[in-house]
Amino acid sequence: MGYRVVVVGATGNVGREMLNILAEREFPCDEVAAVASARSHGSEVEFGDSGKMLKVYNIENFDFTGWDMALFAAGSGPTKVHAPRAAAQGCVVIDNSSLYRMDPDVPLVVPEVNPEAIDGYKKKMIIANPNCSTAQMVVTLKPLHDFAKIKRVVVSTYQSVSGAGKEGMDELFEQSRNIFVGDSAEPKKFTKQIAFNVIPHIDVFLDDGYTKEEWKMVVETKKILDPKIKVTATCVRVPVFVGHSEAIHIEFENEISAKQAQDILREAPGVMLVDKREDGGYVTPVECVGDYATFVSRVREDPTVDNGIVLWCVSDNLRKGAALNAVQIAELLGRRHLKKG
Repeated sequence: MGYRVVVVGATGNVGREMLNILAEREFPCDEVAAVASARSHGSEVEFGDSGKMLKVYNIENFDFTGWDMALFAAGSGPTKVHAPRAAAQGCVVIDNSSLYRMDPDVPLVVPEVNPEAIDGYKKKMIIANPNCSTAQMVVTLKPLHDFAKIKRVVVSTYQSVSGAGKEGMDELFEQSRNIFVGDSAEPKKFTKQIAFNVIPHIDVFLDDGYTKEEWKMVVETKKILDPKIKVTATCVRVPVFVGHSEAIHIEFENEISAKQAQDILREAPGVMLVDKREDGGYVTPVECVGDYATFVSRVREDPTVDNGIVLWCVSDNLRKGAALNAVQIAELLGRRHLKKG
């Protein structure tokens, strides 16, 4: 006996990826419903690569009664309206938006890092998925924190345009093509030209000069991993279609060598260490697309601080940063709370 699962935002980048991953991982579904905005009503989306097509239902009048869980990839606006409605109808919501992440009554979960946090889901029947850049970072930090206790993290991100949705991907493609043929490359989705450029600005600016994306990395890491860890971030949009990269500088309370860090990461759940000190002995975003793992490379000691490690990590942001983590939360929820069969 399996679960009845709803995917909300099923026609978007992340929603389609959720359907793919549910199929790939053979999640025990008795029934899957694809739900999206009214403009997608009646269209079809594929469930994995099986050729099975799902009719798309209108979120405005979809009844969540009798459904076990709903994976939301619809953005904060629709989520604010429909997630509480789904929860009230007895369907557990796993939300990919930023709306509930810092709600003290909503667990913020990365299954490899803080699986026990999911036990608090009944307060609101909602579980939050972290920001894409946070997810891959905390998967990398957790085993190192367990060994040597992290004091401070300084991270610079190199985030792909797919993090801004289909419009971001289209803009990079169109600008690149236009530049080659001598046409205009005026920005629409982004604040400046993204093709052949980098933009040190993701989400809105806050009063302290940081952006909201940078703020998310700070507060989410504290909630997921340890409130005592000091974090500062600079988040940058780069002309890559899929795959976020991060350069992470970590300061520990206790002694740790690069060799020890490598050994720990080699065995860490969700992490794939690819760290050869030679040309090409590291992973780039192009190589991580379609993979479940968070890849770690360039592990080395930081001579500017006591007990410092520097590393490079890369992950498919549509997968571990969004859809995969949501499905892993669904699997965890099933194992710990909604056992069937």
